[in-house]
Amino acid sequence: MSVESLLKDQISTIADFPINGIQFKDITPLLADGSTFALAIEELSKQVCDLEFDGLLAVESRGFILGAPVAARFGRGLILVRKPGKLPGDTDVFPYSCEYCSGHLEIRRGAVQPDGRYLIVDDLLATGGTARATADYVIDRGGRVVGFCFLVELTFLSGAQILADAPVISLLKY
Repeated sequence: MSVESLLKDQISTIADFPINGIQFKDITPLLADGSTFALAIEELSKQVCDLEFDGLLAVESRGFILGAPVAARFGRGLILVRKPGKLPGDTDVFPYSCEYCSGHLEIRRGAVQPDGRYLIVDDLLATGGTARATADYVIDRGGRVVGFCFLVELTFLSGAQILADAPVISLLKY
């Protein structure tokens, strides 16, 4: 059985979650199975090993789960991209819009450095709005996005098209 098949077998689809019309890809069964979770982290790490990055931005909340072990594997810092009010200290706020909502995200002020190279990680790429907003924040701070990394990509939503300024890596495509 292929790696893709092993991982896809652990992802379920939940109809009409979080709102009507959304076919939610639930990765929690994959995360709950130690061997497939380890395999997913190993495969994500293989996919990004040729990228040179100083830090990894992980998007709330499942991006944290995938981003943390990848950052640790490469000895890089993990920068949390959170919903408002979740980070202590001074933060920068920026807007985002995704397939079923919009709002604001926060990053700890000073975490993204001018001339720094950053990898953006999240669990799923749909329309690309959240990843695009995060990348734009990095660019606005003088940093460079060297790649986007996702466990799952919903190709029919064409989110990778708005992320064309850096490589888009997705382990599983639907």
